[in-house]
Amino acid sequence: MDEPDCISEDVVGVSRRTVLVIGAGMAAGALVPGQVEAQSIPFEPVQEFGVTFPLSLEVNGESVTIDIDARASLLDLVRDRLRMTGTKKGCDHGQCGACTVHLDGQPVVSCLTMATKADRRRVTTIEGLATGDDLHPVQRAFIEHDALQCGYCTPGQIMSAVAFITQGQPNDPQSIREFMSGNICRCGAYVGIVAAVAQAAETMKG
Repeated sequence: MDEPDCISEDVVGVSRRTVLVIGAGMAAGALVPGQVEAQSIPFEPVQEFGVTFPLSLEVNGESVTIDIDARASLLDLVRDRLRMTGTKKGCDHGQCGACTVHLDGQPVVSCLTMATKADRRRVTTIEGLATGDDLHPVQRAFIEHDALQCGYCTPGQIMSAVAFITQGQPNDPQSIREFMSGNICRCGAYVGIVAAVAQAAETMKG
């Protein structure tokens, strides 16, 4: 069938190919925002960025008053602001236990605990266990039982062990393993860890 005259190969001097090329270009241009449109959208910064929070707390028996970023974790506070680097940053997801500290005597993973939660509360880190050169019984037991290899997880292991003992948990290997299960030792020193916790529990009981 012959095509109608209205779509002939040449309409007013413009070929069908030219019309198709121009149409495709216009369609593609509609998908890309123009420069004027992009500039017409104002940028609004997030208002909460950089907000600080005043903290008053006790850290290892010392009173501390400090302004902290409202988004900071308790781990950020003790390591980066207070320079107590015994507390380690491991997985940063609350799964390895390397960052364990005590908050009002209870063990918490500091990487998932907001620093603001510590306001007017008592924080104990690994640096707060020893009295001068006199090590805590759990620290001594870890050394005696060689309950560490690389030592990276050891501060968190010790803090959890101290909480286990002070809470009066049943002092049997299975109970120790269950309580300490949130603390991962990638070197595999678990036999020594269980033995150290059991010995320290007996020592502290007396």
